[in-house]
Amino acid sequence: MTVLITGSTGMVGKSVLTQCINDDRVKKIYLLNRIPIDLKSSKISEFIMDDFLKLAELKNQIRNCDACFHCMGITSFGHKSEYYHKVTFEMTKVLTDLVYKINSNAVMTYVSGEGTSTKENSKISWANVKGKTENYILNKGLKDAYMIRLGLLIPGNGIKAKTKLYNLFYTLMKPLYPLMKLLPTITTSRKLGLAMINCLYFPSKNKYLDNRKINNLCKKHLKD
Repeated sequence: MTVLITGSTGMVGKSVLTQCINDDRVKKIYLLNRIPIDLKSSKISEFIMDDFLKLAELKNQIRNCDACFHCMGITSFGHKSEYYHKVTFEMTKVLTDLVYKINSNAVMTYVSGEGTSTKENSKISWANVKGKTENYILNKGLKDAYMIRLGLLIPGNGIKAKTKLYNLFYTLMKPLYPLMKLLPTITTSRKLGLAMINCLYFPSKNKYLDNRKINNLCKKHLKD
């Protein structure tokens, strides 16, 4: 399997990338990043893009793509609505179009978030933008697509968040990790990565995966 991953320099993206490196089912990994990642593997080919709206230029360089794990994103806090829309929807639209052109039989997973508005009628702006983005991916015509409505994620393998505030939170919560991992509403780096990969092998009619569904989906690989 050949996968394309965005946002692998962030906590969520690096969680998925680490699992892909360690999973024998994944043979080749293409990375689309804005800054180089500090992780080496013979599986990896990395492309640095300053402007993700120009992703179409990579069509002849990425020769295959069985799956796209779209983990890139920003928080709406502190950003103007126009910029948030550009990064969240416009860049995702270009990426989705690229994946479809490379291989319309690909499977795409998009890391969205809890509270996203599928009907795009929320009073919260970011929830509508996320919903619009989800709907575009789901209606593109790819073989399959899943919206990862991620809740609380416990990072592993030394993975850290980019922001100091998040890192402080995880540092304070670390002593509680053993108990937190027992909760079905909390997931981990490894479980998230496994669930993403398993989306290709265990298709589901439910296209929206919260932490409970992520935790259930990752177990299928462990059983087989």
